[in-house]
Amino acid sequence: MSPAALIDDADLEQLGINVIRGLAMDAPQRANSGHPGTAMALAPLAHVLWTRIMRYDPSDPSWPDRDRFVLSNGHASILLYTMLYLTGYGLTLEDLRNFRQWGSLTPGHPERGRPPGVEVTTGPLGQGFANGVGMGIAERFLRARFGSEICNHYTFVICGDGCLEEGISHEAASLAGHLGLGRLVYIYDDNHITIDGPTSLSYSDDVAQRFEAYGWHVDPIGEAANDTTLLEEALRRAMAHDDRPSLIILRSHIGWPSPNRTDTKEAHGDPLGDEEIRLTKEILGLPPDQTFWVPDEVLAAYRECIARGRSLRAEWQARFEAWDGDRAAWEAAQSGRALPGLETKLPTFEIGSSVPTRRAINACLRATGELIPGLVAGAADLTANTGMQLDGVGTQSKQDPGGRQLYYGIREHAMAAVMTGMAAHGGVLPVGGTFLIFSDYMRPAVRLAALSRAHVVYAWTHDSVGLGEDGPTHQPIEQLASLRAMPELAVVRPADATECAHAWRCAVESDGPVGLVLTRQGIPVLAETAERAPAGVARGGYVLRPEEGPGGLDLVLVGTGSEVQLCLEAASLLAAEGLGVRVVSLPCWEWFEAQDDEYRHSVLPREVPTVAVEAGASLGWDRYADVTVAIDRFGASAPGPVVLSQLGFTAEHVAEVGRRVLERDASLGSKGRSADRDGLPGPRNQTSGGSPP
Repeated sequence: MSPAALIDDADLEQLGINVIRGLAMDAPQRANSGHPGTAMALAPLAHVLWTRIMRYDPSDPSWPDRDRFVLSNGHASILLYTMLYLTGYGLTLEDLRNFRQWGSLTPGHPERGRPPGVEVTTGPLGQGFANGVGMGIAERFLRARFGSEICNHYTFVICGDGCLEEGISHEAASLAGHLGLGRLVYIYDDNHITIDGPTSLSYSDDVAQRFEAYGWHVDPIGEAANDTTLLEEALRRAMAHDDRPSLIILRSHIGWPSPNRTDTKEAHGDPLGDEEIRLTKEILGLPPDQTFWVPDEVLAAYRECIARGRSLRAEWQARFEAWDGDRAAWEAAQSGRALPGLETKLPTFEIGSSVPTRRAINACLRATGELIPGLVAGAADLTANTGMQLDGVGTQSKQDPGGRQLYYGIREHAMAAVMTGMAAHGGVLPVGGTFLIFSDYMRPAVRLAALSRAHVVYAWTHDSVGLGEDGPTHQPIEQLASLRAMPELAVVRPADATECAHAWRCAVESDGPVGLVLTRQGIPVLAETAERAPAGVARGGYVLRPEEGPGGLDLVLVGTGSEVQLCLEAASLLAAEGLGVRVVSLPCWEWFEAQDDEYRHSVLPREVPTVAVEAGASLGWDRYADVTVAIDRFGASAPGPVVLSQLGFTAEHVAEVGRRVLERDASLGSKGRSADRDGLPGPRNQTSGGSPP
């Protein structure tokens, strides 16, 4: 049940709503940047949600059974910050004054955990919409898994015209309707305005019919933006639906009651200006010459929610203490981790056998799934192809809400954002698969997962031109470099099935998003990884085969994924010529960069010529190598081994490149090299070249 109304004095309630509007004007004006209009129009809705509907405890923002709130139209962030300030999440008026300033707790769009009470990072329109669907899945999954006495809450999402125009909302809404997600309440702020002007310029959808077709409960309440009674009644009607998501369509007037900016595009993205704010405050009965005005009685009334929240949480705590369920599983799920013993459950693979790493990840999921209570695995219509299929765990659905196999359908955009929402909710470790080339469809959501440090695992398979006949439309080239450019995302490309198993272990134990980049084709299980991968993968890079022979170290060959085997074969060819060649596996640049200088330089000595080998773009490899055997062109349609061979990915070609590097180095002499690897003449990277057949 929702808590009783926090403020029962009508005049005080209206004053509180007007104070919200005043702060929504003052903060963007002070910053000379921001979006006041939506926050002004939705002040009554925010008031009703925080004082009459939602269950939360500001003194414990991470209470597991709290209601979740998502501001999908995150440009209206001042509305969320104002409510977090008023209700006691630790923000101060000074924080509101520092809106959009360097180092403030009130950035221009909501960022997860900054400040406490922000559940997800939003702003790119439509992403928060899909995050909410993920939260709805997580809540229902946990309620089915552990019982309603400890998991029984709602997710509320405010979205706008922009959110519904973005394609991701179509995918996510379709999935939510198909799954029959109850306890999911969306309020569509239908204010008819975008930055360009009226929505009629580009948008004439019948939103009600659209969402009814998805299977949602739809409640068009019309001109009710200022009627707190109608808003509450609509929210409670929506909350009554346990078998499908709900959309409340609310006609609001952006910038209301500004006399000159209401229902204008200027109210959307620009501060109102001092004179317009003065006029609006006079209409609202606020002191026109004061900024950031919050009377004591208003703040005291909103702060009553702290005691109320503590009481609600105490009731839950009593139920939790009386609960006779599996506490270890609950705690592991809440942390997104495994129960003890994960490493001992990892599968092993026969040395010399040929195993696609997409099959290896499936073996890992099957072997360890029982130790990861929050594991929910799925794919964008490529479940078996990406190794995401599980056995005996049920399919996430209306009929089986505790199912751990989630079929996302052909919805990569939504899948990634839904996964972020599941992770942000807590209690779930989402793992989702598609082809690496389609990570481009996921990229906006992956970026937000990285920005918010969401613990999600992506399985990106068919990772190179080695996938073969599907040709350049499906053969990734620039995707690895592009994903590695993203801060806070760990991109891991295992050299074989053994490395894949330890990459999976590290991904489960990670604190942020991890992308596992996996092969379609079989690659040999290497003898060297059995001993060295358990420690080496976690460090991002390691010496896979040390140099041998009396002459010391002459050359380093470094590779990732399926090309590591080529490095080993090329090293053997060069060793037969008396050269000392070290082979380094570098599955994860991000984890390797986190190591100290001493370790990194011990693996890749700066003074030693180095050749990198990777079937992707060469961009970025100059930080580690003098020359790169890479692909700086699109692929070609042919059987995978043919494409790889034609583009130079053979042991013989790698060995020849190594010889040329040593010859160049010898011709320059010891003074010709530099620590930053700029000493070699000619092109910066040796790419494989080759012509399509």
